[in-house]
Amino acid sequence: MTVVKLSRGAGKTALCVMGLWACLAAGTAQALVQEITAQFRPDPSNPMVNRFKNTTPESGICPWHIPERCKQLGIFSIRTTAVQFNSNGPILGNHTDPRKGAMFKVPTEWRDLVVTNVVTAKTETLQVRIAGIGGKYVLPVSDRWLWLYGTGGWQYAIRPCLPTGYAIGNDRFLLWSWITPVGIGACAVPAAKDISTLFYETFEYSYELKTPNPLKMDAGQYVGTTTYTIGPSADFDFGDIMIPTDDTLTFNFTLDVDHHLKVEVPPGGHRIQLEPQGGWQAWLQNGRKPSRLFRDQTVNLWASSQFKMTLECAEPLGNTCSVRNAAGHQVPFDVAVSLPPGLSDAAGRPVNRLPLRLDGSGTELLQPSMYVDRKPSTLHFEVKADAVEQMLEQPGSTYTGTATVVWDSEV
Repeated sequence: MTVVKLSRGAGKTALCVMGLWACLAAGTAQALVQEITAQFRPDPSNPMVNRFKNTTPESGICPWHIPERCKQLGIFSIRTTAVQFNSNGPILGNHTDPRKGAMFKVPTEWRDLVVTNVVTAKTETLQVRIAGIGGKYVLPVSDRWLWLYGTGGWQYAIRPCLPTGYAIGNDRFLLWSWITPVGIGACAVPAAKDISTLFYETFEYSYELKTPNPLKMDAGQYVGTTTYTIGPSADFDFGDIMIPTDDTLTFNFTLDVDHHLKVEVPPGGHRIQLEPQGGWQAWLQNGRKPSRLFRDQTVNLWASSQFKMTLECAEPLGNTCSVRNAAGHQVPFDVAVSLPPGLSDAAGRPVNRLPLRLDGSGTELLQPSMYVDRKPSTLHFEVKADAVEQMLEQPGSTYTGTATVVWDSEV
C-alpha cells in the first residue's frame, strides 16, 4: 500500500509560479511510513496456537538487546532516523514545567484498525498501541552530563514509564529505551542546569498488536492503515521544546492468512457398499430382515478455517440422494458426517452424525477452535428401515447411486 501525504510546504501550490525552486525545496519532506506485516499459517507441531506471527523486520531494543523480555511482553521495536527532534530553544535547569524539557507522551491506548481482504472485501478489526519509547539524545560539548539523575534517570526510567534496564552512551550521547504501560500519561526527565540545545538523533518505539482470530478469517491478504501525529500536543507528544522533522507516522498493515483445508480418502473409499449390521448372513441363513443398510467411511481431515459441507446427487430424492435398481425402483439414502474434536457447528456444538442435505441446511458453517491436523472424520451412509422394506420386495435387485460430498472453504 502506498500512502501519499502532502507536506506543509506542498500546500503552497498557488505560490509556485514565481518561486518554483523554493516551493520544490519546501515540499521535499516525506511522511514517515512503517510497513507492519504478519502471517498466519497452521503449524502441525502447535495446533493450539491460533494467532498471527509478526513478520515485520525489527530493529532497536527488542532484537538487539532484550529479545526474551520483549517476547514475554509481546512487543516489537523499530529504530529509525527518518524522524528526528531538535530543540527550538534552550532547556532551563530545574524547570518545573515538564513540557519545557525532555518529555515523552505516546499513544499507549489500544486503537482499533479495520483491515480488509483485498479479494473478498471482508473486514476484520485488529488493535495496536505504542508499548515503548526510546531513542538517542545528543548534547553539545558544553552541556555534558547536565541531566538530573545522570544516565540513571534514563536507564531506570521516570514513572509512570518502566525501565528496560538498557542505556548506553557517554557524556554527550545516550541510547535508551523505556516501556510504556497502557493509559499512562507523560514521562519526563528534568535538567539539572541550562542546556543550550538538544538533539534526538534516533526515534525508537515499541508496538503491541491484538490480531483477529485467523481461524475465523477468509484466506488471503488483508490490508489497513492508521496514522499517528507527531509534535507538541499530538499523539507522540515530546513537549513544547523538542520539535520533530516530520509530523506523522503511518502504519500500513498487511496480514496474510494461508489456510489449510484438505480431505484424504483412503484407497477404495470412493466405493461404498451398504450392508446390514453383521452382514447379509442373518438374512440369507435365517430369513431375518435387516432393519437398515449402512456403511461408515473414515476420511482424514486437515482444517484451519471455517468451511461448509454440501451434498450433490446424481439422482436426488427429496432433500437427499437415492439408489435405484434396473427396474427403476428408487429409494432414498441419507448421508451424515461426524467431525473430530476441535470442530463445531455454527452454534458451537460438536458435530456428530450431522445430516448432509441438498439444500445445505445445518452444515452452512463448520468452524475450528484449533488447527485440526489429519484427524479422522466419518461419513455415515444409510438406507433406513422403511426404504429397506421396499427393497426387499424387489428380490435379486442391485441398487446403485452416486453421492458427492463437498468440503467448501468459501463460506
